[in-house]
Amino acid sequence: MNNSTEKNSTEKYDGFTDEERDAMKERAKELKKTARRGAKADPEAEVLEKIAEMPDDDRVLAETIHAIVKASAPALTSKLWYGQPAYAKDGKIVCFFQGKYKFKARYATLGFNDPANLDDGTMWPTAFALTKLTADDEARIGELLKKAAS
Repeated sequence: MNNSTEKNSTEKYDGFTDEERDAMKERAKELKKTARRGAKADPEAEVLEKIAEMPDDDRVLAETIHAIVKASAPALTSKLWYGQPAYAKDGKIVCFFQGKYKFKARYATLGFNDPANLDDGTMWPTAFALTKLTADDEARIGELLKKAAS
């Protein structure tokens, strides 16, 4: 048992990290909460609250992404998805922000799901690593969001 990735003999590895299990638990809570509350909820407030709880570097990126989404793709609705800010159209997640703290990564992620209209030939990016955002980056993200939400 010299391999540093192995657990000690009393622990069982089930294929998921602690962070992945926590994300799945958060998603289950989100689904239960949505089912219980019906139309009373304010998903926008929940997203803003989650962003406010993030470590500073992730919070700044998430606030910027949130502002760009609101300005560039106002038809998208805010919601939590696996405990992270996400933006949906017709109930389907178009894009999401994932802070680097979430999975102890070296960068945050702006990702796009299937409903995003980003098709460009036979291959196109669906996720972007973020460490900081320049004005050019913000403009590019705004254009991607407009296209994704179209």
